Amino acid sequence: MTRKVKSGGGWHAIGYALRKARQSGGWWKMWKALRSRNACKTCAIGMGGQRGGMVNELGSFPEVCKKSIQAMAADMQGAIPPDFWTTYSIAQLRKFSPYDLEHCGRLTQPVLWETGSENFRLIEWDDALDRISNSLANTSPEKSFWYFSGRSSNEAGFLLQLFARIYGTNNVNNCSYYCHQASGVGLTSAVGSGTATLLLEDVEHADLVFVIGGNPASNHPRLMTSLANVRRRGGQVIVLNPVRETGLVNFSIPSRISSLLFGTEIASQYVRPHIGGDLALLTGIAKRVVEQENHDLTFLSEHCDGWKELQLHLQDIPWDEIVEKSGVTNEEIERMANAYGAAKNVVFCWTMGITHHAHGVQNVQAIANLAMLRGMIGRPNAGLLPIRGHSNVQGIGSVGVTPKLKDAILKKLESEYQVQLPTTPGLDTLECIEAAHAGKLSLGVCLGGNLYGSNPDAKFAEESLQRLDQLVYLSTTLNTGHVHGLGRETIILPVLARDEESQATTQESMFNYVRLSDGGPSRLPGPKSEVEVVSSLAQRVIGDQSPLDWGRLQQTGNIREMISRVVPGYEAISTIGETKQEFQIKGRTFHTPEFPTPSGNAQLHVHQLPELKGGENRLRLMTVRSEGQFNTVVYEQEDHYRGQDRRDVILMNPADIERLEVKAEQRVTVRSDTGSLENILVRSYEEIREGNVLMYYPESNVLISRTADPQSKTPAFKGELVWLEAM
Repeated sequence: MTRKVKSGGGWHAIGYALRKARQSGGWWKMWKALRSRNACKTCAIGMGGQRGGMVNELGSFPEVCKKSIQAMAADMQGAIPPDFWTTYSIAQLRKFSPYDLEHCGRLTQPVLWETGSENFRLIEWDDALDRISNSLANTSPEKSFWYFSGRSSNEAGFLLQLFARIYGTNNVNNCSYYCHQASGVGLTSAVGSGTATLLLEDVEHADLVFVIGGNPASNHPRLMTSLANVRRRGGQVIVLNPVRETGLVNFSIPSRISSLLFGTEIASQYVRPHIGGDLALLTGIAKRVVEQENHDLTFLSEHCDGWKELQLHLQDIPWDEIVEKSGVTNEEIERMANAYGAAKNVVFCWTMGITHHAHGVQNVQAIANLAMLRGMIGRPNAGLLPIRGHSNVQGIGSVGVTPKLKDAILKKLESEYQVQLPTTPGLDTLECIEAAHAGKLSLGVCLGGNLYGSNPDAKFAEESLQRLDQLVYLSTTLNTGHVHGLGRETIILPVLARDEESQATTQESMFNYVRLSDGGPSRLPGPKSEVEVVSSLAQRVIGDQSPLDWGRLQQTGNIREMISRVVPGYEAISTIGETKQEFQIKGRTFHTPEFPTPSGNAQLHVHQLPELKGGENRLRLMTVRSEGQFNTVVYEQEDHYRGQDRRDVILMNPADIERLEVKAEQRVTVRSDTGSLENILVRSYEEIREGNVLMYYPESNVLISRTADPQSKTPAFKGELVWLEAM
């Protein structure tokens, strides 16, 4: 273990940035890379664009974080040497950790693995593209699936989903099904739109922010500046999280001298419900707000549907049930309700601690209910904010990377471009994995990401991918999916990072703001742009049978022209490459109480509270990212904020360690009904609630079942029951 720090950010972050800059060729080289006019490669807060990097949507400078530097340093690595592929066999590469694989270097040449081979081998680009196009030509479209990471551009995402659909399948899905799909479904059911209802400027004017089921200090550090601004103006931040996270208690913002020297208190109240207790807790706050008569009856009556039903439900549900199923006392709920009732401008934000449950959509609906109770939707300086992790996961969804293409986009594509698109239902991400395991799919194309590493039930996912005849990856660096998720023939195509593209691309932030990336010179010879690869494949496979000119669509400006004509709200994208004028997507920000629902009103929902699992020797597991990690990518083995020097650990409350008669630093086997992990180190960690435990993702995915929220199809990565066995 390492010494646990008392504040997030601060001098450690500055020192780390300088070390990574030195490793990447010097601070000036890193500075120029970060300041280039390109959207940030990490979370979706939306840095960069026409005013250069390190600038947020309000023009604030400097805005930068460790995640930005980690991602940039990874892309500034040297090339994987050619003899790497003959030196290391597949068996050896499977022993590499996620950290080891990420630090092997940049992919620069296509590589191939075939069943029976011990190693990958280098192949030429033409050979790789011929193999893929031949497989596509000889595969029934419905036996293929197409998976997209959130780090790709709008242009690449739109082009590849269009290729897949004209090819003949709707098995088009993206990584949001394993993160924020429950947010999109829940928000759409509540307010008619699946994204944030507010702007960054609105957050800056809030006097109360709820941070629910997330750890932005580690995963979205730039948001901490806005939270610090709320506290500096005398506002409050209420954190709901089963783990007391260091950076949410206190954060030292490096760009502010006083904060750097003395730290900034973030949480004015920190509440730790049990894992899975959020729905009960949110219902409890709502019940108390109504009991205090702090609800906005005018807003509820004039701008919401379902108020009478919710009112009766809140009256009838007993307090004993709320307290038991949430793990939060009446006194804590009372304090939160008092703060909410006194606030004038309130923002509710959340991450995957809310969505990663079998009732994730209901969790999101309950947050929306709470906002509606006091009219905190449909007005400035208040609203709902899902904090999205990937820099463009929202954008690729907007431009059509979903199994069900929006009717407006489908009709426009067919009428404007005379293409014929399939209408058969497409499979979501988990359904694709299960269909592959059942032998119903034979070919997969992955645009970035780590499909294997992001799946629950890792053993099942590995078996599923291994049953494919061909699996294609477009990637910048190696990850665990490349060595565990092997089809009978596996091809890895090296692609450029967004700041190396020869043409401008666009990304969409979680505030519905479309940003421009100018690209830049390629750092290494060999990789190609994602758009070039996709258009080349489409030309080879369907060029003669399609009315589209795929050669013309190698130009991102021509793709943007197409997007502007078919995607509602994206009309202004057609000229962004020339004018550099970034824009907010119309129809998604609600500053007046008018909602795109069938009735024009926001929708309230009633929920039955789920039973709180656990008890005796069963512990509720929460899988988390470390401070040195971004999604499945592990940049550092150390988790600085939690004081951990390794990842093969289970963090437990000291009371649970004593009750279960194990010892701190003891090696155990952790089991679930799905799988097991051996030789795991028990670590005493008083910051987590008793009865709950914490382990690192994606290594712990082997323990997670394929249970998913029935509405969003998002797997329940949080709340799996596990038990320990001494070794």
